Amino acid sequence: MRMYDLILKKRQGKPLTKDEIQWMIREYTDGRIPDYQMSALLMAICFQGLDKEETYELTMAMARSGEMLDLSQIQGIKVDKHSTGGVGDKTSLALTPIVASFGIPVAKMSGRGLGHTGGTIDKLESIPGFSTQLEDDTFEEQVNSIGISIMGQTKDLAPADKLLYALRDVTATVDQISLIASSIMSKKLAAGADAILLDVKTGSGAFMKEESDAIQLAKEMVEIGKSAGRKMTAVITNMDEPLGNDEILKLNILLNSFLQGLTLNDINIELVHTMKVQAGMHADILEGVFNGIVEAIHEADNLEIYTSGATNMLKYPELSNPEHTTALLDTLVEKKQLVKLVDDTVNQEEKHGIQVYIGNETQVQSLRDCSIVTATYELKEGGTGTVGIIGPKRMDYRKVVNTLRNLTDDLDEIFNNKS
Repeated sequence: MRMYDLILKKRQGKPLTKDEIQWMIREYTDGRIPDYQMSALLMAICFQGLDKEETYELTMAMARSGEMLDLSQIQGIKVDKHSTGGVGDKTSLALTPIVASFGIPVAKMSGRGLGHTGGTIDKLESIPGFSTQLEDDTFEEQVNSIGISIMGQTKDLAPADKLLYALRDVTATVDQISLIASSIMSKKLAAGADAILLDVKTGSGAFMKEESDAIQLAKEMVEIGKSAGRKMTAVITNMDEPLGNDEILKLNILLNSFLQGLTLNDINIELVHTMKVQAGMHADILEGVFNGIVEAIHEADNLEIYTSGATNMLKYPELSNPEHTTALLDTLVEKKQLVKLVDDTVNQEEKHGIQVYIGNETQVQSLRDCSIVTATYELKEGGTGTVGIIGPKRMDYRKVVNTLRNLTDDLDEIFNNKS
């Protein structure tokens, strides 16, 4: 075979065979094909593309150009993750320890920057004393002992890709999707993981600017991985607005400026809408926070409060003032002020806590001639209920407290099937 013939064949838009691709990668890795000829082939690929078979065979040829890690000595299903990169992308640094904390072995090989984006290895090597060049035995030992290890690409792991990666970076042939897919997957397959998660970035801060290109790249990589017998998952994530420390601080200030010191009763849908407007381009990032607030508002609106025995209070002389009695009864009937009282109780009490409000200690104006004793109990799935007694300030507090404690114990048993 001659490299000249392969360049001409691809320039004419014809597919390369498995044998031709394997020969080309082997000869280039061994230094028998010069960079200028490989550069010409890469440029022809940029113009003519690769079909699925060519992309898969190129990937496997690069993966097999060096050592294929055998991670069989690591117990469990080994997982790896790859991000296509974006400005401020630090997903691996946060995600991989979280996954490992669930007992899932994370055996990850990371790369350097591609184009204008920085790679995970570049970030880790900025830490003084941090080593990313690990021997295979050390790599496996770390995964077995602490559940996670991240290393850079070694000279023995997919060396053909390492050579092509450097050549593409200086010949304007970086952004061809099949070349990107084969480069990423050759390293992932050589690294030996059983399952691979692909985080494909798109947007102004990412290498893949258009979502359609990101989807195409994700599909090609998933197909390659499945063909090689790996479990594959891909997600498309937005990098239009990279979230760095400054942005996080701004969002924190925004939320505090609106919500600090407020109770759930003080928050309404209009306030949430105003926060969304103020968040501007970051509103999508806070969507989960906003949705949680709206859900809590709706739950509060649907809060069920049951009262009984209101007329029994009228027999006490200190509650016989007609004006005060009317306000008291209105509060018990309308229940809006009782919702605030319940919120305060839930926020202040611990499990089985007893809260006593005497006279002016309550925030409910119409109840300031009374005493209120409340207690909480557990509902299923982490919910909380509140029971309370409203009476004159001269009530028998010991008796009331004991009654509520016994009642909450019984309610806990009923709702949680405790024996």
